[in-house]
Amino acid sequence: MDQRITTDGTANGADVRRRIPRTDALLRDVRLAEAAHRLGSGVVKAAVRQAQERARDGAIAPEDVADSAVALLPRTIGGLRSVINATGVVLHTNLGRASLSTAARQAVQEAAGPTDVELDLRTGVRARRGRTALAALRERVPSAAAAHVVNNGAAALVLVATALAAGKEIVISRGEMVEIGDGFRLPDLLVSTGARLREVGTTNRTTIADYAAAIGPETAFVLKVHPSNFRITGFTRTADAGELATLGVPVVVDIGSGLLAPHPLLPDEPDAETQLRAGASLVTASGDKLLGGPQCGLLLGEEELVRTVSRHPLARALRVDKLTLAALEATLTGPETPTAASLAADPARLARRAERLASTLAADGIDVRAVESAATVGGGGAPGVTLPSAAVSLPERYAAALRTGPVPVVGRLESGRCLLDLRAVPPEDDERLAEAVRSVTEPATEG
Repeated sequence: MDQRITTDGTANGADVRRRIPRTDALLRDVRLAEAAHRLGSGVVKAAVRQAQERARDGAIAPEDVADSAVALLPRTIGGLRSVINATGVVLHTNLGRASLSTAARQAVQEAAGPTDVELDLRTGVRARRGRTALAALRERVPSAAAAHVVNNGAAALVLVATALAAGKEIVISRGEMVEIGDGFRLPDLLVSTGARLREVGTTNRTTIADYAAAIGPETAFVLKVHPSNFRITGFTRTADAGELATLGVPVVVDIGSGLLAPHPLLPDEPDAETQLRAGASLVTASGDKLLGGPQCGLLLGEEELVRTVSRHPLARALRVDKLTLAALEATLTGPETPTAASLAADPARLARRAERLASTLAADGIDVRAVESAATVGGGGAPGVTLPSAAVSLPERYAAALRTGPVPVVGRLESGRCLLDLRAVPPEDDERLAEAVRSVTEPATEG
């Protein structure tokens, strides 16, 4: 029967508002009662009120209020929303960089309750915090005699500078005085620790002789920073860790992206093992970039220096929680991470996935086609490196609609089209991606 709801709340002459279920009756719905236990009664009541208001406005029928309230419930109580990263940037900073592996997610869930993070269950006495994660880190980087973990890569460098160079000099090349994003500049970070910077060389050329001339009684260490978000080409010269190790002072190398060992696809990206073998005293890095783990800062190197840094009072303020330690250890010891899988994705398989998606969506009358694409590493790593990829191309209007849809999808605009690059999209998410496109499609507007 055709039922038309008018602006005054009537349907075929009858006031349907009287048929809208009461709040207490709706809250007895099994689905909403379970959600109240999981999300809290306030969240559920808000969804119920919103559904009731939709019925009063004539947007839904009274008998659909309960279903509407269930549909309005968030998946979790947190403010962050899970999104599909179809930007073609594997480590997208605005999207949280590395996606955790299934093993890491399970480890976080296990660690959410009481854990033995600082307790030896065998003896019943206090134990070193994160000892198993640190052991896993040393195993992955054999040249590191010791390791320490803080809350991000910048914190690792701050802790080293504070513990070793407060009131002293840090010698650094002018070509490595970088800005690492959002107006955040490395020189400002280092000076805030109480250290003084001794700049040597020029923007494009700094030799070992430049460093040697600057070394003196006030030198705490030489710092080498990988300019991971840009490249200088042409008439250039830099001194490597091996050369700097001959100067007689500690050498700290900030590799940035968290690569622990050489990667065949990223031959120019520095890694911790190689830098330590070459003579670096300490290496600092990020855990949520090429390592593919949680946000944290890694500090690897000589045992005495690591001990000095880890015992500094600031180390307490920068330490990581049990969830980060759990995720880090699972990342180090578990199966391939989503980051590693995305980097190694076969372009031919990506193309076949794009063709299948395009074919499926075209059958629904959507203006879509499969296209070649170029992805990047992102996260301040491997500048200039492009990864051949494949994408689904849609009309430009899909970009905003997909970002704000039921399952948020973030793509990129290129040549007036919205591209959904598959390089960082796991194959198991293809159907979710297709459904997200369908959910924001207006059939009447498609050609």
